[in-house]
Order: sequence, then structure tokens, then C-alpha cells
Amino acid sequence: MNHGSGGQHAENVPAVPGGLQVSQDGYTLELKTPRITAGQETPLRFAIKDDSGKPVTKYNEAHGKDLHLILASRDLNTFRHLHPSLEPDGTWSTPVDLPAAGDYRVFADFTPAGQGAHALTLGADLAAAGSYQPRDLPAPKATAEVDGYTVTLDGELAAGTMSKLTLSVARNGKPITDLEPYLGAYGHLVALRFGDLAYLHVHPEGEPGDGTTRPGPDISFMAAAPSNGSYRLFLDFKHEGTVRTAAFTVRTARPSAGTGRHGRSGTEDH
Repeated sequence: MNHGSGGQHAENVPAVPGGLQVSQDGYTLELKTPRITAGQETPLRFAIKDDSGKPVTKYNEAHGKDLHLILASRDLNTFRHLHPSLEPDGTWSTPVDLPAAGDYRVFADFTPAGQGAHALTLGADLAAAGSYQPRDLPAPKATAEVDGYTVTLDGELAAGTMSKLTLSVARNGKPITDLEPYLGAYGHLVALRFGDLAYLHVHPEGEPGDGTTRPGPDISFMAAAPSNGSYRLFLDFKHEGTVRTAAFTVRTARPSAGTGRHGRSGTEDH
């Protein structure tokens, strides 16, 4: 199941990836908090406005929420998947505490209510004030470590064509076979293109309770990159009541590359 305008379908790849535009199809992301201070918790406030300038107050729910908010640093070292609250006047808000100064991108992933409405991902820039130290994109690596868990990526992200990515979760060398549903799935994957942060939001094959999908250790996704380049993959998974995020750096496979090779990935600090 796919979610957001960056979702991938087997029959095509979107000509324009999600998140690159602040306005699309008559809707605009208005960031009411364009600047914050790094290291200080601050309410992040924004609204989705229609083509008449009125805030949208009704949405179609997707994966248990009316809107998913993704926040990532331009260097792709920091990532947040947030679920803000909606006020009666159409203003969304959520507290954020960013660890480092620099430039960030905010993605609003939603479907407005109404007949014929479709999923959109709009993006806007956010600045975090403070002492700025540039950080490199983490090197590709096939495993990521987070809170004592090891996540292994198998498969390669390909440009312009669907490919299978399988992420396997283990702890202390033992596969995790009792992953818990989070927002209606055993895992959620976001991919961001390095350089412009083009947004892909894909969901795993199968879902909890369908009679065939097991709760780990493997979570499989079908995805396609809009172009060759480097991407950062962020996997959210839930175990023992806590949601954790494992991150990888991958480079797209060449069109002639074979299948079944390990994806190349890297870790990050959250």
C-alpha cells in the first residue's frame, strides 16, 4: 500500500517526486514557524490552505492519521516522523527539538477530504538557528544499529523501475519475530534523494492480520527511485512498545546491475 504523492506504483514512477513543491493541485503548505532555535523545544505550526486561501480542516485518514509530518535536515543526518494535532481553525502543531543548527525540510503528507481528492506531499524549508557545523552524508553500509537492534538491508534501489527492498530486524543476533503494528503496518519506509530531498513514501508488502504477513524479522517494500543518485532510507518499526528508526544511505543500482545483491547503506544519529 502506498501513501503520499511520492508513493510508487508498479506501472509507473511519478514524473515529479513529492515534497519538491510548496503548492500543488490547488493546495499550499503555509509554514507559520519558518525559524526555530536548535536544541530548544519549539511548537512547529503550519496550515494546509486551498486555492481560495482558506485552511483545510477535513482530511481523509491514511494509516491511522489525517496527516503525516516528516522533518529532515538538508544533510539527511536528522529525521523525524511526527503526527501533529489539528486545531479547529485548521492550524496543525507539534513540538520539535532539533539537535543541530542548519537547514531542514518539512513534508506534509495528506489527503484532503472530498470526492476525487488524492494524496499529496507538500514541502517547505525550515531554518534552525545556532552554531552550524556541516556534516557529510553517512557512507553506504548494509546494516544500521539503533538502540541495540541491528537492521540489515537486502536489495538495491533502482532508478525508474520497481525493485524489492527487504529489511530484517534482529537484536543480540536473534531475529525479531514479534514486531508490533505501527500505523497499520509492521514498518514504514521513507526515502529522500540527496541534494534536493525529493520524497518517496512507500509501505510494505502485506499488512498485519492479512493471514500471510509475518511480524518479522523481514519487512519487504517495493519502490522505485525517480533518478540515479544517493538516497537516505529511514525505516520506522515498533517493538516492545517503542518506535525506532533505522537509517541507511544507498546509491541507485545501474540499470544493468543484477538482482539479489545487498543494498549499500549507512547509519545515523537520531
